[in-house]
Amino acid sequence: MTQTISSPDRASLPISERPVPDLVTEIPGPKARAAVAFDETWTSPSLPRAYPIVPVRGQGMAIEDADGNLFLDFAAGIAVNSTGHSHPRVIGAIKEQASELVHYSASDFYVPIYAETAKAIADIAPMSGKLRTYLGNSGTEMVEAAMKLARHATGRPYIVGFLGGFHGRTYGSVTLTASKAKYHARFNPLLPGIYHAPFGKVSDLKWFDDVLFNNLVPADEVAAIVVEPIQGEGGYIVPEDGFLEGLRELCTRHGILLVADEIQSGVGRTGKMWAIEHWGVEPDILLVAKGIASGMPLGAMVAPAKLLESWGVGAHGSTYGGNPVACAAALATIELVQNGLIDNAAARGDQAMAGLREIHERFPETVLDVRGKGLMIGVELASPQLAEDVQWACFQRGLLVLECGKQTVRLCPPLVASASDVETAVRIFGEAVADAAAHPTEVARTAAAAGALHPDGEVDG
Repeated sequence: MTQTISSPDRASLPISERPVPDLVTEIPGPKARAAVAFDETWTSPSLPRAYPIVPVRGQGMAIEDADGNLFLDFAAGIAVNSTGHSHPRVIGAIKEQASELVHYSASDFYVPIYAETAKAIADIAPMSGKLRTYLGNSGTEMVEAAMKLARHATGRPYIVGFLGGFHGRTYGSVTLTASKAKYHARFNPLLPGIYHAPFGKVSDLKWFDDVLFNNLVPADEVAAIVVEPIQGEGGYIVPEDGFLEGLRELCTRHGILLVADEIQSGVGRTGKMWAIEHWGVEPDILLVAKGIASGMPLGAMVAPAKLLESWGVGAHGSTYGGNPVACAAALATIELVQNGLIDNAAARGDQAMAGLREIHERFPETVLDVRGKGLMIGVELASPQLAEDVQWACFQRGLLVLECGKQTVRLCPPLVASASDVETAVRIFGEAVADAAAHPTEVARTAAAAGALHPDGEVDG
């Protein structure tokens, strides 16, 4: 495997004047290796780093590392940087708000931009009727909030998630998570009253009546079913048509709240504002985070006003949730996503899927499946090692992608990706697949030598 390294003088140019990717040192370079060594001295070793990228700045689709190398970003900070890096509209909104008010807790006081953001998110939610919104800091917080609200509002104790689902790392959300057993290891006992159903096939819905309601708990004691419309960390799994529709019918029949975890799949990523809209299903509760504020920490839970009004003052809150600066970023992000980025995600997703399926046809024994919607695309490889190798080979060529599931590589770039960006990413991905298929031992050896292989680690989110 070879790297194409350009002149180091290129690193002094502005990002906008350089090609992307543009590698000026070996990967990782000397400054990156030093930064990794410093990091591993001081930070918690629980952090599941995928490979030694050391980002110091970003612009649009480009990430520049500590050595001046430019990478084409098809990971987007785990599907977070929806409007690309340092979008001028988002940065302008952040600066303007920061110059006026950085923080005043909306949990205890009336912060105008909090309510404005709550309304803006409710206005784009895939539900009808009068809605209200709770704001927090992250996806896992929104899952925790939804679990509390569902139990409080219904008076029922049980909550159901899905095998393969990922909902976060805090105690309630990690109990609901079932994408990998490692997330539960040595943390038991977890939250009681949680069950996990099979995901994705219409025939799987029989489990609820045949197993859960028949053998384990009565339907009228189930408060909520929490589902990712497209599973994220579990492997970018797209359900069969009819699955979510059947789940909606089941919830309606038994008075169970349907909670859509759109933390990774929402905010335009799939070519619609919300992934669940591909199936015409309305959830009872919507959970939002990741891409809603272009990298600023913000999460949202949207529910019918009557449902949110069922819990009283002090039932839930957050010191930092709905931080004014994060809210300003969200308002700018929503406007950008509504005014072109959803359509772009759909078009660029079709382009990427077509190119990746050609790679599948060329390497049918290496690439087993290409799936997804919009710019939420998973490429399943023939083994976990091949997925690791392809991810590393992409990194070595200046393309940032990220594994998920057992043996899948996900492509979840910013929604600002151009046709040229997608063309470049697909070309590099094809080269990485060819390299991993032809030289698996060499790819693994170079990754291990760089300290990039952590067999016990798991990528979060």
